[in-house]
Amino acid sequence: MFLKPDYNLKNIYEINFEELKQQGIKCIMFDLDSTVMVSKSASFLPETIEWFNSFINDFEVAIISNNPHKSYIELASKTAPCKVVGKANKPNPKVMREYIDSIGVKPEEAVMVGDRPLTDVWAGKRLGCKTILVGSINPNENKIVRWARALERVTIKK
Repeated sequence: MFLKPDYNLKNIYEINFEELKQQGIKCIMFDLDSTVMVSKSASFLPETIEWFNSFINDFEVAIISNNPHKSYIELASKTAPCKVVGKANKPNPKVMREYIDSIGVKPEEAVMVGDRPLTDVWAGKRLGCKTILVGSINPNENKIVRWARALERVTIKK
């Protein structure tokens, strides 16, 4: 199916960066809220910053978020170990394309990592890059959000 990610992992910490390098991946784009940051927190967990530092020198890295609030993106940018772009309007891949074009990377040399099939994975597929679907970085999300996530993931089961 079109929305089936190339990888479906429990969380971001399961990403195999050596495998991505072997596949010729030069750029990794991450979603922000619930992927690399607890939603609406505007701050990274210390272990996430340490995790970023373990691979950030091996790839071009950016966070591409749908969040439209300039102040929130600026706040997240202050502690982010990489560029943070807001107002992405995923699943439209335009902002992602602009980013990879600006760094001279082809879509097949990039990967999009996110927690939502209908935004992150779809945008990556539309761009023509690899996609990695991950579970939320926050294991304590409320029941309604967990139910919505489960419902959305039905789109990739077939």
